[in-house]
Amino acid sequence: MVNMKNILIVLCVFTSVFAFSQSKSVKKIPVKKVAKTPIQKGTSANKSNPDLVVINKDLPVLIPKKKGDQFGYVNQNGKFIIQPEYHIAVFFYEDCNLLNSPNEKIRKFGTKDYATVEKNMISYRIDHTGKRVYQFKESDFGKCKFEEYKQQLFQAYILNGFYGIIEKSKFVNAADYRQFQIYPQYQYLFILEGDDVANPMIVASNNDKFGIIDVNNKIIVPFEYANIKRNFSWKLGKMFEVTKDGSNYYYIDANNKTY
Repeated sequence: MVNMKNILIVLCVFTSVFAFSQSKSVKKIPVKKVAKTPIQKGTSANKSNPDLVVINKDLPVLIPKKKGDQFGYVNQNGKFIIQPEYHIAVFFYEDCNLLNSPNEKIRKFGTKDYATVEKNMISYRIDHTGKRVYQFKESDFGKCKFEEYKQQLFQAYILNGFYGIIEKSKFVNAADYRQFQIYPQYQYLFILEGDDVANPMIVASNNDKFGIIDVNNKIIVPFEYANIKRNFSWKLGKMFEVTKDGSNYYYIDANNKTY
């Protein structure tokens, strides 16, 4: 009986020593793995979509483009990344109604990582892969919190039937040509909405053709278009929506490159 107890004690001690030695060796293994894991994750996270090329950092990586009667999105090389299937497609940009949604889970779809599209009278938000991640519901809309409006420094001025540009805070006497930023000489001028009020882009018409000028009367886009839309494409995407035939519109950048 005594021998049996001694044997049990020896077995218990051996088992405890074995378990302790195993626990010590197990603890050592993760230490090496932990040191390597962040590097592996960092390498994986840095892998970017090769289709979302960046040639011009000022432009969106995906640009709305019409093909036939439908809109899709091309990259900066002009390759369709999201195939044309929508009646409406706008730039990837914030939607303030969703950003301020009463439903917290919906707010992420209001960020600039998503774009609004419309198909069969139904509006969606899509991601950069073209996946429809959200369908608009009025109950999800919040109240937009608008930023303080940036007062324009310049405005169009008509004299003798021609358009020019004045700086509102300095202009007093139309008889003094020196007070004009651009002396009236154009058929039409329109200052586009933008973030830089000191250097806005201006839609101009001369000899029945449209182009883009700046406040120093420098030609940015040549006068070769039948029309240039007065919309938010410059503010949202640093691009202009133009047409040469009066019906088929497409986007160009400030270097007059077509997309």
